[in-house]
Amino acid sequence: MRTLSQILQTNTDLSQNEQYLLHAAKCSPFIARLVNSDAGLLPELDATLHQAWTVAEMQAWLDSQDVADDASLKRALRKLRQRVMLRLIVRDLNGLGGLDEVMLVVSALAEISLQFALFHITPWLEAQYGEPIGEESGERQHFTVVGMGKLGGHELNVSSDIDLIFAFAEDGETNGAKSIGNVEFFTRLAKRLIAAIDEITEDGFVFRVDMRLRPYGSEGPLACSFAMLEEYYQNQGREWERYAWIKGRVVAGPDQGLSELLRPFVFRKYLDFGAFSSMRDLKVQIQRDVNRRDMHDNIKLGRGGIREVEFIAQVFQLIRGGRDASLQIKPTLSVLRLLGEKGLLPANAVQELKQAYIFLRNLEHRLQYLEDTQTQDLPVNEESRQRIALGMGYEEWSAFLKVLEQHRSVVQRHFEEVFSDPAEERSEQEVPLQREAALWRRMVEGDEAVEAMAQLNYQEPAETLRKLLSLHDSPRYKQLPELSRQRFDTLIPLAIKEAAQESNPDQALIRVADLLDSICRRASYLALLAEYPSALTLVTRIVSASPWLAQYLTQHPILLDELLDTRNLYAAPDFAAMHADLEQRVRLLSGDVERQMDEMRHFKHAAVFRFAAKDVAGELALETLSDYLSALADIILDVAIKAIWPSLRHRHREKPLFAVIGYGKLGGKELGYASDLDIIFLYDDEAPEAGEVYAKLGQRVNTWLSSMTPAGTLYETDMQLRPDGASGLLVSSVQAFETYQQEKAWVWEHQALTRARFCAGSQEIGATFERIRETVLRQPRDNQALSAEVVAMRQKMHQAHPNHGELFDLKHDRGGIVDVEFIVQYLVLAHAPQYPELTRNLGNIALLDILGRLGLVDAVLAHEVAQAYRDYRRRQHAIRLQGDQKARVPLAKVEQEVSAVWRLWQQVFGKEGG
Repeated sequence: MRTLSQILQTNTDLSQNEQYLLHAAKCSPFIARLVNSDAGLLPELDATLHQAWTVAEMQAWLDSQDVADDASLKRALRKLRQRVMLRLIVRDLNGLGGLDEVMLVVSALAEISLQFALFHITPWLEAQYGEPIGEESGERQHFTVVGMGKLGGHELNVSSDIDLIFAFAEDGETNGAKSIGNVEFFTRLAKRLIAAIDEITEDGFVFRVDMRLRPYGSEGPLACSFAMLEEYYQNQGREWERYAWIKGRVVAGPDQGLSELLRPFVFRKYLDFGAFSSMRDLKVQIQRDVNRRDMHDNIKLGRGGIREVEFIAQVFQLIRGGRDASLQIKPTLSVLRLLGEKGLLPANAVQELKQAYIFLRNLEHRLQYLEDTQTQDLPVNEESRQRIALGMGYEEWSAFLKVLEQHRSVVQRHFEEVFSDPAEERSEQEVPLQREAALWRRMVEGDEAVEAMAQLNYQEPAETLRKLLSLHDSPRYKQLPELSRQRFDTLIPLAIKEAAQESNPDQALIRVADLLDSICRRASYLALLAEYPSALTLVTRIVSASPWLAQYLTQHPILLDELLDTRNLYAAPDFAAMHADLEQRVRLLSGDVERQMDEMRHFKHAAVFRFAAKDVAGELALETLSDYLSALADIILDVAIKAIWPSLRHRHREKPLFAVIGYGKLGGKELGYASDLDIIFLYDDEAPEAGEVYAKLGQRVNTWLSSMTPAGTLYETDMQLRPDGASGLLVSSVQAFETYQQEKAWVWEHQALTRARFCAGSQEIGATFERIRETVLRQPRDNQALSAEVVAMRQKMHQAHPNHGELFDLKHDRGGIVDVEFIVQYLVLAHAPQYPELTRNLGNIALLDILGRLGLVDAVLAHEVAQAYRDYRRRQHAIRLQGDQKARVPLAKVEQEVSAVWRLWQQVFGKEGG
């Protein structure tokens, strides 16, 4: 390759690489100066231009240099930077590499430079003072370098500052003859490391180093012990520091557990919607600075700039990263993609933001290619503008500027949509809410206040107002932090207005107020409702419909997040996607059993809440709801097995030959919101240790389901239907189960088998179970003896659930749900040998229709009983939603249904069967 001067003079018959260099020089005076100052760089560029820099190549080049002191170290690092920048910039400007290559290569250069410098400076310093020793552990201490900002995110630009924080694990002293404290040792090390990277020599610099993000900023120590870092961030850490630490990662030296130590500071355990207002305030501060310094042409900090894209991505990380570990990633483009996949940002918004970010970052690099300076300001002179337009692929500055403005407008629009201030929305409501606010703040009292409540449609205005104002007087409300109290004072008048629209306004308001009272200590939940006033409208509607749901929300306020996307809230569930999602969430938390268990509980509660929202909106048939709840239980059982099995110490195979069989409501797909799971565990494995290993697995699964954690429980379980009941083994082999069913099982156990099905685990075992089940159900029986046993068992159950009240118990009283179930179970066992279709687990309603169609009972009466059973379950469900534990109604309301069930009972079992 000829020199740049020769290329400029000739300007004809240029090789492809010479054309690339010429174009780069036209866009970048810095490149022109670099190659003119050292012509020796050109042969190397010519030979390597068509390959991207790699970490290994950078490391090999440094290792080939003779480094004996600070001066030779600085020279080696700066010479490497020259080579990296030359090839990188020429490749980028000619479309041989893209934005990803630029960011990754520059970030790698920073990391390798820091690591190489640390590798040499540490032993030089230890030769003077000895090794730093921890005062508690007595072990050698190591220097940890944390890269913040774009370095931490693998997103460095070509002339970027690098934001660093230095740390070490323990205080103590060095063990040399000239001993100094660890703080002083690591401070000296930090200063020499900064000089090696930042100092301008005759060869230039490597990176400008910015240490202002460390605790206490420029006033703080250069290097901090882990204890000091933890104390500072726990007690004094500010919101902008959380934002900064999202991208923080160790780039040189060992991590030593620092990342885990600071993770709780950055990613809160609960959804943190207060991040919206914090980052909104931070943006306001930045905007003031932009205005003050007239930086409107700054493509990073100005309107629609790079920082706004970063804020959009990172606010969701701050809010949800503690709950969803997959969001704890660094690069902005990766975060945006994930937000789209999770439905947290619309797909079109993600696409537009990605395109704008890539355009703006490419522009940022071309601005810095001009003079190798850290700038994001658009140039004002015509020559520089023409270079930028050329570098961005435009003939004219005006054409380029038009596209830039389009991208900045798109970013600004999306930023305002994400960060719109609910205070502005509330200001529009202030006039209509004046009366409600006056009631809450006691600006009107006595008869006037009661009259105002009555005018708002409250049926018991005096009592409802009294209950509401008791919250205002409570110690809990008075002790709230100022910001939380302001949010509470904003939400209560809105709740008064919304509850007044419901059919039961008094109950609705008190339920909403109780919910707000129960969550007010969690500032993030008040922040959520303050950020999304429409969510409170939905809360009011839901709790008005069901006190059970109101209690469920109170117990699990994290579910308020589900109200933000009504498309998702009311959409039909995609169980395959839900299964995959839960598996991924639990897998990401592998090794942390407590968090895995909590994650499964959060997942279940959220799914149940979504189903319930559709249910109370009248959009879900009861049978469909039961199908949903049963499918959800199957998913949780299957994921539990997959999560637990790898952690078993003595597991003997990669995948367990293990299955969960559901009985009762789970088996019959008739689960309700608070149903127990009747389950048994089967395995089919001939390994000698199989019984013991699967017993541990079954025990763990049962524990995962029923244990109480901070997130609640998954399900109460009942294992009494396993062979030999409570005295039997927790887990049975398939062979033992089959033998038991064939030879030892009681009739009531065969009755239970009519409503059993495979739920989770090994599909092969599931198929084997179905074969055993069908074989057992089709055994020839003495129907007279069978009838007697079923009737006797029903009598025992009736005596075990006495009803001394005047109301009819929908489940246990004669003519109720249990009678229908016993009728169907008896008829299946009696006639399955002749009619195999009766062994299908279709549910009682479908089986009654089949029994009628086969002529085994009166078809009209069977249909009537099927309708009665459906009506019983609907009533039972509605009563449970209203918070009652026992489903009882006046007999007059169900006389026809009871009569139909009783007539079918007598037809099947005879009058003596009663």
